[in-house]
Amino acid sequence: MKTISLCMIVKDEENVIERCLKSVKGIFDEIIIVDTGSSDNTKKIVSKYTDKIYDYKWNNDFSEARNYSFSKATCDYIMWLDADDVLLEEDAKKLKQLIATMDGTVDVYMLKYNYWQDENGKPSLVQERERIFKKENNYKWISPIHEIIIPSGNIKKVDIYITHKKHKIQDPQRNLKIFKRMIDEGKKFDERLEYCYAKELYFLNNIDEAIKEYEKFISKYINEYERLKEYMYSAIIELSDCYKRKNLSDKELETLMLILKKQIPKQECLTRIGDVFLRSKKYELAVYWFKLAIDCKEEEVNKDYEKFLPYISLGVCYYWLNDIEKANEYNEKAGQEKSDDLTYIANKKIYNLHN
Repeated sequence: MKTISLCMIVKDEENVIERCLKSVKGIFDEIIIVDTGSSDNTKKIVSKYTDKIYDYKWNNDFSEARNYSFSKATCDYIMWLDADDVLLEEDAKKLKQLIATMDGTVDVYMLKYNYWQDENGKPSLVQERERIFKKENNYKWISPIHEIIIPSGNIKKVDIYITHKKHKIQDPQRNLKIFKRMIDEGKKFDERLEYCYAKELYFLNNIDEAIKEYEKFISKYINEYERLKEYMYSAIIELSDCYKRKNLSDKELETLMLILKKQIPKQECLTRIGDVFLRSKKYELAVYWFKLAIDCKEEEVNKDYEKFLPYISLGVCYYWLNDIEKANEYNEKAGQEKSDDLTYIANKKIYNLHN
């Protein structure tokens, strides 16, 4: 059986690090912790789980810190986690089973990343991430911010989830500061970092700046949509949301339509188009798009959850179209997705008054 190291970079994570390490206890042959300058009890907590703790002077480069952590690993395979990640019990069992079957033929294992959850813990954003690597291949992290390893070799996708438990960043401007430093130093962004820079502005609610960067990114790469589909799709969705926040519904719709010109639309895109027409009180048009969203056949982990929005919206459309029977029908379908949702409950009361 192959051995496996867990490598982590941490700083001031006393509120979450034990939760993470408890969730993986007994799984790894060694745990490598690289501390980039903690001033709290992080290292004291970590010392209960491993003695392989290394200090690293932070230099505003996540990839260099992660590469340093990988350099300390001694096992056949390396896996990485962040301090606010956990393995739920079932996923921990699956990971143990996976490790027991490792024979060295796979170079990179892709695991699912449950990045966001709703208030009930149900996944609302799931990604695939490169997570476990064969050490002898000497994979390297790249990019100072939003760092990645580009998978190569024999790559295997595995149905194991890493769950990200949201943890407040101590400095919300941290990532943006790194981007600004790179700009000031004249460093050239590749297309991935161009997208990530726009997204950072978007998450920080710098909407006007985000619009400028998204527009520039989309215009630059629209003819390379297929090659950059993941980034282009997300950029278009996020730019449309920026226009929504600015009450520019015509620009919002125009932006969403770019997706229809390039690919079969996902449920999210169709729902957003329906929402534009709902807010414009064009209820019959909205019904058309929401029904397309419900019938969408895309293979998404959280597709059933995503049906809540078109269902609840169809109920609203039919209410304003004076078809209370259908309003109730779709509202109840929304309730089957999220029975404790406050909008579903409130709408149910309103619709029942008209029966």
